[in-house]
Amino acid sequence: MLEQFTPYLIYLFYTVSGIQFFFLIIIFGRLLFFNKQKVNIENTKKGLSIIITARNEYYNLKKFLPNILEQDYPEFEVIVVNDASTDDTDFLLQEFKSKHPHLNYFTVQSGINFFHGKKFPLSVGIKSAKYETILLTDADCVPSSNQWAKEMVAAYDDNVEIVLGYGAYEEQKGFLNKLIRYDTIRVAITYLSFAKWGIPYMGVGRNLSYKKDLFYKQN
Repeated sequence: MLEQFTPYLIYLFYTVSGIQFFFLIIIFGRLLFFNKQKVNIENTKKGLSIIITARNEYYNLKKFLPNILEQDYPEFEVIVVNDASTDDTDFLLQEFKSKHPHLNYFTVQSGINFFHGKKFPLSVGIKSAKYETILLTDADCVPSSNQWAKEMVAAYDDNVEIVLGYGAYEEQKGFLNKLIRYDTIRVAITYLSFAKWGIPYMGVGRNLSYKKDLFYKQN
């Protein structure tokens, strides 16, 4: 009985294997030949607005915000939108502001954010930005180096409106951490590979840049 289905099973096996081969070699293979771009000095002459939205992120901001504020970039501002936090985020931002004039922060009061998500505080940050180029990250993220902002902006040219970045997950002990890091890499390989083929479909808000005009076109 099984013998009569054998040719079909073999055909199915080769079909599935062919699809997997196509994705692994043709689609995902584009990343193998990706060359890290050199910093375009002309790009860094343009101002940059780094935006973070935060809700009850006092400890993360205290730990990670200095890494954002101390980026090696000629002219930039950091905007933190305090999204109705109930901890001491507001006092912390006041303290940072006294030491870092290029930090600006805004507080969204409780009950104003009708969208129940990041869109409203993010919109506040973008509309308050004084520079055309926007770079997003999260309060619980730390840049790989003080060159992060330069490296993201380096990808821009006259035909680029969005720059996708990779946001790795911190390595810790435990199987769950390994599973999360694997999934993070898998998702990144997929969306970055499709983007290299000119078919972008997503990015991650913890490492993403786009032009302010593009935001207004879509909202």
